Amino acid sequence: MAKIEPTVTTPAPAETPAVTPPPAFSPTPAAPPPAPAVAVAPAAPAAAPATSQATPASDPRKLDQLSRIEEKSARIEEKFARYEAVLTRAEASLERSAHKVDAAAGTMDFASIRGEITALRNRVDATPRAGTLFMTAIVTSVLTVILTILVLKFGVPGLFGGLLSR
Repeated sequence: MAKIEPTVTTPAPAETPAVTPPPAFSPTPAAPPPAPAVAVAPAAPAAAPATSQATPASDPRKLDQLSRIEEKSARIEEKFARYEAVLTRAEASLERSAHKVDAAAGTMDFASIRGEITALRNRVDATPRAGTLFMTAIVTSVLTVILTILVLKFGVPGLFGGLLSR
């Protein structure tokens, strides 16, 4: 930042304020803040004695004080600019992340996921339930008993004869 050299002007009238209030902080960087206008106005007492002399405008103490004020305001402006740069970078990073999430959500194929879920549901629905399993167990046990009785009564042809004889 370029340093602004102090200028000495005639004192402002007593009705105008000596220092303008700082601008309100805005989170969006519209434009750099204007350089603060600092006017040094001597305090005008209500009843000034006639013998007192007004200090000349080129008083070195006033110039030194004015230069210190300008240096402090320049440092404050630099800090503000640094914070503004940090916030701008953070905003840009957040915006990039939001775009990546948006792009990832846009590329997901919801139709294929829906199709896979439907196929899995059909496979689950095709598995036998408890009623089917109990019916299969009962039929298997009844057939096993009937076949065992038939083998014991008539035997297996070619291996052995019937074990139950009458």
